[in-house]
Amino acid sequence: MIKGILFDYGGTIDTNGLHWGSVLWDHYQKYHVPVVREEFSKAYSFGERALAINPIVKPAHNFYDVLCLKIDQQFTFLESLGKSLDRRLVTTIASDCNFFVKQTIENVLPILSALADQYAMVMVSNFYGNLNTVLSDFGLRSYFTDVVESAVVGVRKPDPEIYRLGVERLGMRASDCVVVGDSYSKDMIPGNTIGCKTIWLNVAGWEDILKTETTSVADLEITDFAQLTVQRIGLL
Repeated sequence: MIKGILFDYGGTIDTNGLHWGSVLWDHYQKYHVPVVREEFSKAYSFGERALAINPIVKPAHNFYDVLCLKIDQQFTFLESLGKSLDRRLVTTIASDCNFFVKQTIENVLPILSALADQYAMVMVSNFYGNLNTVLSDFGLRSYFTDVVESAVVGVRKPDPEIYRLGVERLGMRASDCVVVGDSYSKDMIPGNTIGCKTIWLNVAGWEDILKTETTSVADLEITDFAQLTVQRIGLL
């Protein structure tokens, strides 16, 4: 019987399965940023590395702040390629994406509330050191007994150790826990490796190949966060 849930955050709770690369690329197109997808993909990777390696994000930054910093890094990379960009679009795109997240989380809150009545829940995320601020700002923090954040614990997905830390924070056996996430390689495989059940929110990945195995290690696949119910988890 499942007793605890380990949730991924980015791309799972905040976008209902959409990878942030896809979300941002859609907004680049909406505002006619003059780049092609391949250029944006490189800029996206550059921005993610910059925020992960350098102390750009501060603990008090909310998610809108993170988006501004992330898009600013992307624009810096694109300008290094010779692109002429309207810097006003940094805050415009960030504001749009932040509003999208707020709308998504409004739909997620009652689901998390129902699950929290039945299960102990921990957040396990690759993030920048400000996840507690982000969760509190969106009204999510109270649903989780603890937060295991890569920038704080010094371990990043797909290393299974970060999920092992999540299980330890719950004080349970891995076999009594389920991992919920949108990434096959960063959530399903490490969760399965340490002995947890796994639920894959399989909607729209950014990578061309989501998995190479002919048989998925995910115990359950869903295509909408709303499908994550006490009843379905009880069947695992």
